[in-house]
Amino acid sequence: MSLAARIGSRARTPEAAPPLDETPVSVTTERYRTAGLYAGDNVTEVRLRIQRRLADELGPTLYSANAPAEELEARVRTTLAELISREETPLAGADKARIIREVTDDVLGHGPIESLLRDPSVSEVMVNGHDHVWVERYGRLERAEVEFDDEAHLRRIIDRICSRVGRRVDEASPMVDARLPDGSRVNAVVPPIALDGSSLTVRKFAVSPLTVADLIGFETLTRNTADFLEACVRGRRNVVVSGGTGSGKTTMLNILSSFIPDDERIVTIEDAAELQLRQDHIVRMESRPINSEGRGLIAIRDLVRNALRMRPDRIVVGEVRDAAALDMLQAMNTGHDGSLTTLHANAPRDAISRMETMVLMGGMELPVRAIRDQIASAVDLIIQVSRLKDGSRRITHISEVVGMEADVVSLQDLFLYDFKSAKGGLKPTGLRPRFTDDLAIYGVTVPPSLFTARPR
Repeated sequence: MSLAARIGSRARTPEAAPPLDETPVSVTTERYRTAGLYAGDNVTEVRLRIQRRLADELGPTLYSANAPAEELEARVRTTLAELISREETPLAGADKARIIREVTDDVLGHGPIESLLRDPSVSEVMVNGHDHVWVERYGRLERAEVEFDDEAHLRRIIDRICSRVGRRVDEASPMVDARLPDGSRVNAVVPPIALDGSSLTVRKFAVSPLTVADLIGFETLTRNTADFLEACVRGRRNVVVSGGTGSGKTTMLNILSSFIPDDERIVTIEDAAELQLRQDHIVRMESRPINSEGRGLIAIRDLVRNALRMRPDRIVVGEVRDAAALDMLQAMNTGHDGSLTTLHANAPRDAISRMETMVLMGGMELPVRAIRDQIASAVDLIIQVSRLKDGSRRITHISEVVGMEADVVSLQDLFLYDFKSAKGGLKPTGLRPRFTDDLAIYGVTVPPSLFTARPR
């Protein structure tokens, strides 16, 4: 969607409240005073008046779908400067700058949270209603000193975000997953299921994806474990990244995917495109939700099946959370070695149970033993990532799936995070993976010293 169209969506507000540019200033001012947001702030009144005049002067341009984004931005800023200069209300320089910034963010960006999205120290933005905005900085939550004007203002921003990726959110479809142009993931929930007003959650993506060196610097993993994981990916081991919400699963999947050789064809499948792979030979696919007519659903499972017909060397699924697990396991078992995916679980053993449950969700009446056989033969490695109490993300387990013992999938921990030692960190258990010889087939060798347990 062009920038002009996005601004058009800004002017076309939901029926719950009239558009700001069509509301008399006196009515708008009274609404803000009633909401407790006016409080005698002359700058707020001037901002509302200038925003209305901007829409009056640039109306045709704002609705033009052919206007280049750069040209439109330049015209908005130039017109804003002219409107400010003609304003009769005395304004300090700082107030003028504030008005220009707030109006520009609202017309061209994401309103009050635009400054938070630009802040590199903010990793997540959480809007709990129009006047409660929280952020995550360095793994810790804190209240942000910004707020939306009202519920209608928040809904306009949500509608704009959703329209960019062809999604919609309303009373009939009150939940939506979307993304920003930079890949940041967005979830929105609106009434009637959001009881205290619309909620918006933005999980930001770094402009430059994190590298292995970054994760080593953050102590998420060690140099030895990084070398081992690279060997596993190059040696075409099937890897599952397990973890809770916000634990860093997608970041770890990006790191693992960076180890895939450039001469292999990669097919990625996601609910909302988040992966940032740098290879050249990539086909990216994204699921599609049901439309307003109750049709058009394309699930992850459909995309996994289709990927098998696309001659992939690797299949990378952003996350499996339903019966797509069965198709993913079958892909891993039918010649697509080296596939990668993530799932929600609190420990490697829980990840096995989650895969069993997701396979059963498909309605296939398979014996549990058969499902576990599939898992044991398909998955080679489970990487457990966790978010600790101090907000840091760490790999806590790297576990090998070694096969079946009776009716149980057998695991052995190769690396464990040491919570007891003062230094902590991810340390080898002394066990060597059983697939070491299989890595040699692909010309990959792993020094035995990587798995040598060091005395505490």
